[in-house]
Amino acid sequence: MAKFSYRGRSASGELVTGAIDAASADSVAGQLVNKKITPIAIEKQREASPPLALPVLFQKKIQLDEITMLCRQMYSLTKAGVVLNRAFKGLAESVNNPRLAAVLLDIERSLNSGTNLATSLRRHRDVFDSLFINIMQVGENSGRLDLAFQQLSFYLELEKDTRRRISSAVRYPMFVLFAISIAIVVLNIWVIPVFADMFSKFGAELPWQTQLLIGTSNFFIEHWGLIIVVLVAAAIALRQYMASDAGQLRWDRLRLRLPLIGSILERATLARFGRSFALMLSSGVPLIQALELASQAVGNVYMGGKIRDMRESIQRGESLLRSAAQSTMFTPLVLQMIQVGEETGQVDEMLNEVASFYEQEVDYDLKNLSSYIEPLLIAVIAGLVMILALGIFLPMWDMMSVMQG
Repeated sequence: MAKFSYRGRSASGELVTGAIDAASADSVAGQLVNKKITPIAIEKQREASPPLALPVLFQKKIQLDEITMLCRQMYSLTKAGVVLNRAFKGLAESVNNPRLAAVLLDIERSLNSGTNLATSLRRHRDVFDSLFINIMQVGENSGRLDLAFQQLSFYLELEKDTRRRISSAVRYPMFVLFAISIAIVVLNIWVIPVFADMFSKFGAELPWQTQLLIGTSNFFIEHWGLIIVVLVAAAIALRQYMASDAGQLRWDRLRLRLPLIGSILERATLARFGRSFALMLSSGVPLIQALELASQAVGNVYMGGKIRDMRESIQRGESLLRSAAQSTMFTPLVLQMIQVGEETGQVDEMLNEVASFYEQEVDYDLKNLSSYIEPLLIAVIAGLVMILALGIFLPMWDMMSVMQG
């Protein structure tokens, strides 16, 4: 929100001056015309330096749970007939997250100045994505904001549940891999050097397994600073590459091809596409625009590109079924469901069925993911134990046989 100074003529021809808080000069002009003032000049005033605030890095992040709860509360308030600006102001006073409260208050001030809800939300694209904003715009234009908030709360609840199940499924293997990494560091720095000193005192001939362990341990101890620098530099370089369009595309495509979890991520992405696409179609968003927004909502650049290819195919005159088949994203069963929806005019309902189908498959695979991963983890641990056993106990057995002989 900015402050604009204006000069104009009243209905009687008198010069009128003043200042108005508004989102744009056009909004100021509209307000003046409504007051029967003919604007002559509108200028944006310089904003005073804002008070010092915590950097965004140190502010509490707005979680998906909070946005979901916001939609639920706004559904109840709008259904009860509470005016939008009062609803946002009341929620700003009740939330525990200061950053979210500031966003809600800014939306309330924007609404007070005559700006519509969708434009007010666009001022905070870091909090509300394109899908959220467009559903609100459709709900506002149709006069059914309560239904829009209800649909979004349902969609976000399913999205939260999917994220929770995926994170809980990968938590165990990630913890085991982290523990293995810590164990390797501890062994190389504190355990293996003790055995190396003992072997050197006896002057025994060491097998290659032991020489490998000792060489690795010496490298860790002598070049630990270099290792840290290389790891940090690699992490920074990887992060910068991932931030680029090409890097994000390659990583998103690679994620879908990872063993065990790649197919799960792909089906979870397709379920998200089905839910978001169905939500927009049922809300009245045009098909082409709905596909564009769905490509942004899936959270995968590679899959988003395929969805945009579907949109371009439909723009060329192809049917939804044919464009979906050309994308090679869907199974024959799902394509059959899309065909039924297109023939009966119930595409949104069929897409919800498609999303449910994929979500059931994801849920089943997530429940069995641990049973798939555990043998691999056991094999990795067994391999490490075998290397340590051969590297440490073989020379000890040789020394025992020499001492007995």
